[in-house]
Amino acid sequence: MRMRDTFLKPMHPEGRKFVAIFVVVTVLLFLISSILGWIGVGASVWCYYFFRDPKRATPTAEGLIVSPADGIVSLIEKAVPPPELGMPADELTRISVFMSVFNCHVNRAPIAGEITEIAYRPGKFFNASLDKASADNERNSLCIQMDDGRQIAVVQIAGLVARRIVCFVAKGDKIATGERFGLIRFGSRLDVYLPEGVHPMVSLGQTMIAGETVLADLASNESARMARTD
Repeated sequence: MRMRDTFLKPMHPEGRKFVAIFVVVTVLLFLISSILGWIGVGASVWCYYFFRDPKRATPTAEGLIVSPADGIVSLIEKAVPPPELGMPADELTRISVFMSVFNCHVNRAPIAGEITEIAYRPGKFFNASLDKASADNERNSLCIQMDDGRQIAVVQIAGLVARRIVCFVAKGDKIATGERFGLIRFGSRLDVYLPEGVHPMVSLGQTMIAGETVLADLASNESARMARTD
């Protein structure tokens, strides 16, 4: 990999209009003050960086569930999937990945399968790291059904700063593990509901890489992993 590729990442098309707006504002700021102009340059670079869409090396072993988002595991707990998905009202293990405004915000499918349901629900804009965000915040929920009939729910949740959830897929689409399916603008969270009996292979506070970090293995009998923090 060339040194340039380490810092210059492809930008998702969703971000082009925002970067253009930031650049125009920066030019206007330079007409007022060079100090304000350079602040605008910094903001424009941040905006480009926010919408970066780097390539990811998704593991291909069957049955691996990968993280749908970059960020930090903020919650691991039992919860019922969003009722609008029509899934059984049974408590499943929910893994929440919190994305700060500095994380890549392109969301990737945790597992391969058919999207059997997509349900958007308006709501509030609490801090996405809080537990109540799963129930109260604006969200877009997807149900992915695997070839063996088991289902995984993945939920895009708007946060305190986020005000726009984008979904690139439709009901009935087939999706591959690690394939891009959406994006949330300016800070948010992704919840993944594991199938019954499947244990997480990540711990609270662990750093996630969308499409790469393995959350769980459908074929593993390993109990939930524990970790230490140094």
